[in-house]
Amino acid sequence: MATLHCQVLTPEGRAYEGEATFVEAQAVDGRVGILPRHAPLLTALGQGPLRVRTADGDRSWTIEGGFLQVLDNQVSVVAERLTED
Repeated sequence: MATLHCQVLTPEGRAYEGEATFVEAQAVDGRVGILPRHAPLLTALGQGPLRVRTADGDRSWTIEGGFLQVLDNQVSVVAERLTED
């Protein structure tokens, strides 16, 4: 199964880092879904769910602002505020 590397960062520190098969987030202009080998992307995040699907199951949070970057099969989420669901 193809994966991509994902890290979720907050002002308090790293909330998650590992391999994922899918990442879904609420951008300011709609939802985005990221699969392995996604094209490069940089987007501002709004308020809403952030979900990271891994081989062990889903991790989910509620995010309030920040940025999401996809580059070289890596997803980096920098959240202004994050609460785990």
